Amino acid sequence: MNFETIKFELKANGIGILSLNRPEKLNAINFQMEQELHELFDHLMTNLDCRVLILRAEGRAFCAGTDLQEGLLLNSKKLPEGYEKYYFLDVSEPVKKVTYHQWHISSMFVKMRKISQPIIALVQGAAAGGGFGFAMAADFRIVATDVNFINASINIGLSGADVGGSYFLPRLIGSSRATEILFTGKSVGAEEAMKIGLAIKLVEPNELLPSALELANELLKKSPLGLRMTKQALNLSLDSPSLETICQVENSGIVLTFSSKDMKEASAAFFGKRDPKYPLR
Repeated sequence: MNFETIKFELKANGIGILSLNRPEKLNAINFQMEQELHELFDHLMTNLDCRVLILRAEGRAFCAGTDLQEGLLLNSKKLPEGYEKYYFLDVSEPVKKVTYHQWHISSMFVKMRKISQPIIALVQGAAAGGGFGFAMAADFRIVATDVNFINASINIGLSGADVGGSYFLPRLIGSSRATEILFTGKSVGAEEAMKIGLAIKLVEPNELLPSALELANELLKKSPLGLRMTKQALNLSLDSPSLETICQVENSGIVLTFSSKDMKEASAAFFGKRDPKYPLR
């Protein structure tokens, strides 16, 4: 898959590495990056070869959020050459352009939760706006010592609730701390991210990828179907109306995985005191 603003590598063992690749722009999210991330996430929805996804970024910043220079085109009556391909710009009213674009960008974060691969986000430098959103939508966050999470939209006259932040953050760190961050736009550094439970590990910048690969390789020892069912159950539990509902979801997952060859291989490996060898598919 050929991209301009991101890179994707799928290793033979099933670990996928997705890199945001606009370092000269602090990996700000432009329209092209949105299109390419949508394409990749749609591909990963049905890709059984990719079992774990690592999300990282080139350069000194993880992601500075929306590319504000392109954002100005949402209020422009005349588009530069080449921008006609973006459907949300091909409408006359500015309010419609903004609405359709907001739907387009926010649905990326929904897709991050819908794909079945566990996502490990590696975050260095600034993670602002949509960059903060990428980190929140991941399943794990490993941060560098220079990380700086910023809920940027509230600081530029917009709502502080953006790209799923008002959904993800209270569930990750609790309502009280989430409210403070969403209302004030305060930055959250590495030590605070660890303290409030936003990150699972704090490392030097050059240790981000090795730390992620260590975790990813540990996940590869688990049943592929089991991991997928676990992520599905976790997603559903966030909005479940009752314990009984989630127990039924979990019961289905246990029955399905119990009946799979993955479970037989895991049992054989356990009693044989070896690592399991699951097929990629």
